[in-house]
Amino acid sequence: MSSLAVGLIALIVGALIGYVANRFLSAPDHSEKKLVEQINQSEAALSQYKQEVAQHLEQSADLLNQMNKTCQNAMAQMEQSTQLLKQATPTESTTMPFFSAETQQQLAETAAKRHPKKQLNEPTKTAQPPLDYSDGSSGLFVDKTQTVTNSEV
Repeated sequence: MSSLAVGLIALIVGALIGYVANRFLSAPDHSEKKLVEQINQSEAALSQYKQEVAQHLEQSADLLNQMNKTCQNAMAQMEQSTQLLKQATPTESTTMPFFSAETQQQLAETAAKRHPKKQLNEPTKTAQPPLDYSDGSSGLFVDKTQTVTNSEV
């Protein structure tokens, strides 16, 4: 064989060895690329989750601030209403009466005439029992044996 044939065979064998080597060595690159993609997806999902949590906490803080302001407004209104109520209801006894002195005197006299005061007498002690008690026994609770009428003897 000529040197040309040997060179051609060496080229074909080298090409086959190169193809097989490339095939075995490039296989880990595909799995590595898949792992890198999964890592990137996981990091993106984590980042999205962090953003959602931060947004939720911000909304919760806003709601709590609104609740606080509403409670403060309600407390201020209650305090204002209490002050108005205190001003509307005087506590002093020197306020103007509903009836004049003459009318109050006439009302007291009329009430005294219509409802004279009754003197309370001390209750008298009685030696008799109340009328709802009976004198003798009725025989209702007497312990007597009774005969059975419908028994088979």
